[in-house]
Amino acid sequence: MERLLAPLLSTLPNLSLRAAVDILLTAFLIYQFLMIVRGRRAERILTGITFLLMIYLVAVWAELELLRGILTTLAPYTAFAMIVMFQSEIRRMLSRIGRGRWLTWRGRLERRETTEEIILALEQLSSKRTGALIVVERDIGLRTFVESGVVLDAALSRDLLLSIFQPGGAMHDGAVIVQGQRVAAAACFLPLSMNPAVMSTLGTRHRAAIGITEESDCLALVVSEETGQISIASGGDIEQEVTLERVAERLAGPAAALARRASQAGLAATPVAAEGTGTPPGNPT
Repeated sequence: MERLLAPLLSTLPNLSLRAAVDILLTAFLIYQFLMIVRGRRAERILTGITFLLMIYLVAVWAELELLRGILTTLAPYTAFAMIVMFQSEIRRMLSRIGRGRWLTWRGRLERRETTEEIILALEQLSSKRTGALIVVERDIGLRTFVESGVVLDAALSRDLLLSIFQPGGAMHDGAVIVQGQRVAAAACFLPLSMNPAVMSTLGTRHRAAIGITEESDCLALVVSEETGQISIASGGDIEQEVTLERVAERLAGPAAALARRASQAGLAATPVAAEGTGTPPGNPT
């Protein structure tokens, strides 16, 4: 076996550190792109391009000059066509890489009062089954979508959110965009998700929530007009039928969630330790 593999191994180039880094970075970019196009229309387009590439290789191997000539003529325009067809996917991939935790970090909502105002508004909207869509801006700006609606630049409050989503109101349809501790705009138009997995199961409001999170790193909160259930969209995915506690956890960010879980674990462990020692909690010996 070694004698058979020796000629093959001798022809392989030595893998240097630079080559290894090059391969890893290329694989990372390809993986990010494939994860973004998975389950979307671009996946079928990419499959078609791969099929044409296979036909070209077969034409070269079988010496089919006419077919090879046609595909060779079309090849220079493929790059421009891919940029046009995959522009949203490319933009989403760059945003996904750029918002990595190793590059940027900000507080999700710096003031606790802001989170409480949103929670109180969601509670009342859910109880009355009033449809609503609230988008909380994070690291990637949403100025383009703010300009599509009615610019408010008002202090965020429960009463303001309830008045905006009042049924029959002028700004009821559309989304509210929250920037920091202020309501930037209302009645904003958002891109609808074209993911075939949700197009047939979710309504326009939920598809808009998923669509905006596909374009940026924002957090979208949805109240269903039919059931009053609350959903959270983030990163192109949606979490349905969530509780207000879950909403508060997502608004506070991962740091606060970890602190809360650690605190709950500590409180749960204290009585157990006390029972093991026979000492009541809070009364050290």
